[in-house]
Amino acid sequence: MARQDQVLLLEPQHELKFRGPFSDVVNTTLKLANPTDRNVCFKVKTTAPRRYCVRPNSGVLDAGTSINVSVMLQPFDYDPNEKSKHKFMVQSMLAPPEMTDMEGVWKEARPEELMDSKLRCVFELPAENEKTHQDPDANKMMSSNLLKSESSTLSMKSMSSTLDDGEVKKVMEECKRLQTEAQRLREENKQIREDDGLRMRKSNVLSSSQHSSHSMVKEEGLSLRTVALIVLFFVVGVIIGKLVL
Repeated sequence: MARQDQVLLLEPQHELKFRGPFSDVVNTTLKLANPTDRNVCFKVKTTAPRRYCVRPNSGVLDAGTSINVSVMLQPFDYDPNEKSKHKFMVQSMLAPPEMTDMEGVWKEARPEELMDSKLRCVFELPAENEKTHQDPDANKMMSSNLLKSESSTLSMKSMSSTLDDGEVKKVMEECKRLQTEAQRLREENKQIREDDGLRMRKSNVLSSSQHSSHSMVKEEGLSLRTVALIVLFFVVGVIIGKLVL
């Protein structure tokens, strides 16, 4: 059985055009409209999934509504002699009533229920005469806008790297914590050294005072013994003198 005709309206219908230069991301928009009174499931596929970022690439389009699909071509080295073989396909099917599992619906869909439309990719570069014959004021405005865009891009990149890089934050916090801990340990070590020095000085003073006291006691003991011996000799001399007389 032949497949059904596509019920979605595509804009553009046959080609997705990407205008260079291709040194940065190039974006184009694919509009999908659902003119029916039924909800429609859709998927956007490409033959080169690594070269394009598609948002959204699938979903459900309610009856009578439309959606803009953003197709972003990633930067690459463009060769004008090489023809693009990239293609996109918009696949769709009527959504069953009370659908709860869209992936399950796609898996169980019969081939005759699927509808698809194919688009080819076209790469374009600005013409040389457009570059050379532009108005000077327009050139200045473009340069100013380019500088603003680059500075905005750089600031956004730096901001996203700062906010998103949780590991860097953790490492920085750990380094700060280790530095604080090292500073605390150095202060404790310094305090311990000062306390040890104070105790050593007290111990030296105490030992020197004890030594001087001991010397004084020794000297006092010697002087007392000397006086006693002198008195003894004097008394003995007196007694001997009396006996002789």
